[in-house]
Amino acid sequence: MTLRIRPATPDDARGIHEIYRPIVLETVISFELDPPDVGELDARVQSNLLTHPWLVCATETGRVAGYGYADRLKAREAYEWSTEVSAYTHPDFQRRGIARALYTALFAILTHQGFVNALAGIALPNDASIALHEGMGFTAVGTLSSVGYKLGGWRDVGWWEMRLQRPPDVPAAPRPFREIREDAEVQAALAAGEALLRSRP
Repeated sequence: MTLRIRPATPDDARGIHEIYRPIVLETVISFELDPPDVGELDARVQSNLLTHPWLVCATETGRVAGYGYADRLKAREAYEWSTEVSAYTHPDFQRRGIARALYTALFAILTHQGFVNALAGIALPNDASIALHEGMGFTAVGTLSSVGYKLGGWRDVGWWEMRLQRPPDVPAAPRPFREIREDAEVQAALAAGEALLRSRP
């Protein structure tokens, strides 16, 4: 089975929904309580793609095996060089290195855009997510205790960060994803992620 990594399209919304809906309903991985429908997810993806990458790993028939994306960390302008990242894999496609491949492509694109820091919030406990992020180079920076209530209990959230590149003395604003998605650097980043997929059984 051939898997490809590429920017998400409206046709991917149903596959993203298939992955995300049970995460919302059955786990504390997401702090949403009501899963967004396909239309809402499509709107989120298309809005996100204006500024930040949203990537999918898909089969040759278009089935979404996983997705990863970056988004604004905070609305205030001084945060604009930092971004929050997430990645999810469909249960049918786990243990194929999909999240690592998506992150490899995602971080290269974010660096090309001009972002400096990537951050990830992880609802605890989640050993698999911690291993993924620390394996990608993230460092734990703190825990918010009992910060959310879901599925009958108070939940802690740990935060991890990774430096994408050296902070410039006078930074230019990160370039919006819509302006750079056809750049050679973006195509190389997608290919680098795909190469990790091909190296696994």
